[in-house]
Amino acid sequence: MIDPRQSLARRPRRVLVAGTSGAGKTTLAARIATLLGIEHVEIDALYHGSNWIPRDQFLTDVEEFSSQPQWVTEWQYGTVRDLLADRADLLVWLDLPRVTVMRQVITRTIRRRLRREVLWNGNIEPPLHRFLLDRDHIVRWAWTTHHKSELRISALAQRRPDLTIVRIRGRVDVEHWLAGPFVGTLANNSDRK
Repeated sequence: MIDPRQSLARRPRRVLVAGTSGAGKTTLAARIATLLGIEHVEIDALYHGSNWIPRDQFLTDVEEFSSQPQWVTEWQYGTVRDLLADRADLLVWLDLPRVTVMRQVITRTIRRRLRREVLWNGNIEPPLHRFLLDRDHIVRWAWTTHHKSELRISALAQRRPDLTIVRIRGRVDVEHWLAGPFVGTLANNSDRK
């Protein structure tokens, strides 16, 4: 595991962004993909069908895109987590404090609901009162699963000691890593795409 002040040994080609719900995985994955000039596959869009029902072809779609030589996606959904980890050459772990994650996920959920933003496959956030009734509501999910990221990352580091893992603990670290060590790695490896 390396810290965000360290450069990568080589230009990554298959990148996972890990963290609890609301940590900013999708935003960071999209930024990394843009910097690398490769495709960002938003895994939520593959998972959620209409009416929030999981898509039957989810596993097939993940197997297909992850067999490609280059991609960036979020590391989630237990049914594909190992598959993605086995094919990745970099994992960026957004290990943000619970208070930061909760502020972000609550703000995002309220904004999406009030604006009735259309998400994947026509879905919109459920009414806010569902937070009290639905044990899998995204806000409750973020709270109750926050600690699981560290357990998953530790297990992965043991299983895949060759996988480079960058641990990022705050928004300042994200910006520093992207602008410094990450971009530096890309510049130093630009001829080895």
